[in-house]
Amino acid sequence: MAAETWQIVLIVSAALLLIFPAIKLLLTPIRLAVKILIHGVMGFIILWIINTFGGLLGFFLPINFVTIIVAGFLGIPGIVLLAFVKFLLVY
Repeated sequence: MAAETWQIVLIVSAALLLIFPAIKLLLTPIRLAVKILIHGVMGFIILWIINTFGGLLGFFLPINFVTIIVAGFLGIPGIVLLAFVKFLLVY
């Protein structure tokens, strides 16, 4: 009976050692997708705030997929970059 107990313990330990890395491999793409989604939402919010208050001064940045991604990933420097590119294209 003691031999059966050790076999069960070894099998369960081996199964856990295989399950945890597999779960980590499955959750990594989900974490990346959630991170991209959160950054995109933050980029949209920042662009919306800039357009709301910048509209009073006649300045706006278009809200589309590219600008949201740039603003989300790069943050404030990304928005400055978008404004600089818009300035270069307009003038």
